[in-house]
Amino acid sequence: MSDGAQAGFFVCGEFKLSLRRPLVMGVVNITPDSFSDGGEFIDTARAVAHAEQLVSDGADILDLGGESSRPGSAPVPLDEERRRVMPVLNKITELGVPVSVDTCKPQIMREALAAGASMINDTSALRNPGGIDAIAASDAAVCLMHMQGTPTHMQRAPVYRDVLLEVSEFLRERARCLLDRGIEANRIVLDPGFGFGKTLEHNLQLLHRLTTIASLGFPVLVGLSRKSLLGGITGQRDAKSRLGSSIAAALLAVDNGASVVRVHDVAETRDALQVWQAAGKRAAESEDTVSDGAASSRTTSNETASKDAAPNEAAPNEAIST
Repeated sequence: MSDGAQAGFFVCGEFKLSLRRPLVMGVVNITPDSFSDGGEFIDTARAVAHAEQLVSDGADILDLGGESSRPGSAPVPLDEERRRVMPVLNKITELGVPVSVDTCKPQIMREALAAGASMINDTSALRNPGGIDAIAASDAAVCLMHMQGTPTHMQRAPVYRDVLLEVSEFLRERARCLLDRGIEANRIVLDPGFGFGKTLEHNLQLLHRLTTIASLGFPVLVGLSRKSLLGGITGQRDAKSRLGSSIAAALLAVDNGASVVRVHDVAETRDALQVWQAAGKRAAESEDTVSDGAASSRTTSNETASKDAAPNEAAPNEAIST
């Protein structure tokens, strides 16, 4: 995580989440066509049960979505997205963690926030008219994501001159728009949009240079869980068979500056992050011990040298006195 994010908090409405460790966002898809679990939780009762399980597994935030943004997906009508999202949202806002609603529709944003959502996760980075207004009128957090094109066409040969520069500048500009409207920096998180209008090479460049985006001064959210880009590396065509690569990607992301990882497999990811964090803490303690030992050794050596030098310095003075 970036130094600035690590020392602070991420504010989601009434929730104040410490960024001293990576946060895990659990995915609740209420869609028939999501790339990984489409249709599995379309029923309200099953979606609520899944959310409860994710919280039990250690999710710090829940991300509730009623419109798939997988490559090739078509927009969902407003009324249909509302029908999917609101019944589940009304039942999971009392689970003790912030609930994020994944939507790009300002009307859904306003209704979700009124119903108790603590965060909006917008793949369009609040570019739709009324989006910024919805956040500015609330105390909710917001995730601003980069996407080239739209889900319907975004993976049709995306091209960049410099993917890191273009994504960073886009996110910087969108964050500045929110700051100018009085939305506090600690309510904003940035998402480079892995898999959203990017080739495998683009995605790998962004992951490798994620610290550049983290240096913009906002927490960074990364969603790599089960994505096809991981299957492109491992050969796993079944999304649910990408657990190992998803965990590896999450660890790489937090090691390169991510503060939040959005995942399907919360328990397994949480375990991996706890090991990563414990190992990092132990390594830091070992370095401190070595540094303290070296400093002590230098002090002792200097003191010894001073004592040895004292008689030699006194002799000339004695000779002059004589």
